[in-house]
Amino acid sequence: MPLSEDEQRILSEIEQQLYESDPALAREVGSTTVYTHAFRNLKWATVGFIAGAAFMLFTLQVHYLVSFVGFLMMLGSAFFFERNLRRLGRVGFDQMTQNVRGAGMRDYFGSAGDRMRDKFRRDYEGEEEETDDAE
Repeated sequence: MPLSEDEQRILSEIEQQLYESDPALAREVGSTTVYTHAFRNLKWATVGFIAGAAFMLFTLQVHYLVSFVGFLMMLGSAFFFERNLRRLGRVGFDQMTQNVRGAGMRDYFGSAGDRMRDKFRRDYEGEEEETDDAE
């Protein structure tokens, strides 16, 4: 059931007051979804799994029982990943992957490549000016 005009007006007034009183909270609430925490945990579980695998490989030459700790780290990370993937669910996973696809990988990882290209372009243009001045 859609909101009436009066309810929409009241809601927009409340939203405006929130932006005026605490803009950081309004920004946080606007960018956070139900699935954000579970998706963040998926990232940490992946990092933990990779760290456990690296620990296991590097300590295998020391003693197999020490490397077993790395295996346990991997196992714990896999369980943590699975638990948060279930929390995320199909809808949450689709929403998160759609956000990444919609924004594009460049927006997801930042515009570091653009900054590097601009820096090299400025350096190259500066070198051209110096050679023109020398001639």
